[in-house]
Amino acid sequence: MGEWTWRGFKAVQSLVERLPRSWAYALAVLAARVAWLFSPLARPRLERNLKIACPELENDTAALRRLSWLNFQNHAKAYADLMQLPRARVESLQPRLRVKGLDYLEEARAVGKGVLVVSCHMGSYEVVSAIWAATLSPVSFFAEELEPRALFEWYRDTRARLGISVLTLDHGGIRKVLQALREQEMVITAIDRDITGTGQMMPFFGKPAPIPLGPAAIALRLGTPLFPVCVYRLPDDTYVAEGAPLVYARSTGDARADQVRTTQELLRHIERFVQQHPEQWHVPHRIWADTE
Repeated sequence: MGEWTWRGFKAVQSLVERLPRSWAYALAVLAARVAWLFSPLARPRLERNLKIACPELENDTAALRRLSWLNFQNHAKAYADLMQLPRARVESLQPRLRVKGLDYLEEARAVGKGVLVVSCHMGSYEVVSAIWAATLSPVSFFAEELEPRALFEWYRDTRARLGISVLTLDHGGIRKVLQALREQEMVITAIDRDITGTGQMMPFFGKPAPIPLGPAAIALRLGTPLFPVCVYRLPDDTYVAEGAPLVYARSTGDARADQVRTTQELLRHIERFVQQHPEQWHVPHRIWADTE
């Protein structure tokens, strides 16, 4: 992304943050329509991924088109939520969120070794993280370091204002994660896309894909419980954060095998989340080794 693109983003963001929420969503849906109609790569890749996750779409072109269009809409609305965060107050965000499986979160916190939330690219984690940071404990999450630097700094600073720490996917970020968990904080990450290129090949929706082992490795090292969570938007534009039973990493003495086994258990939850809410899972990227 060049300097002029960054300036364009900031101009749009400055407008969106000043709009009523309904107007911001209307603008987001308009942008989603343009992207859905004219994107040369994003839509074909998303639809290819959706067909793998939901095989029943393979021979139903109309259903696939409807699903991918709704997917683009939901993702654009999540961006609108993000763009409005600089002026947001946690008090105004709280009515937008309902949590299912809160007892699992309390179980994880009771262990006393932090909470490692493992999820996928779905919903708006900024809203959830801001509320949890204000009401439960400090929250950090991994984020891809974007270019230009000004864009990444905007993301980082916007989240920091709401009590969310952004950690990069490098050794420095890993050290900060370990420290945060030792201080009984919450860390959020996603495992449905191998951003660093270091993932372990394993079945994901029945096809081999590179999957990050980092959360499982950290859990084995610290004894931190792994909390599978998905966030999805409801028709009234509120959110649900849905938690699943905790995954505990067990050591058998074979670290790699333990990491793989734990990650496969996490993936079963991620697959269920995606299949229940495919209209929310926005990954217009190459995931599987044999797809473009």
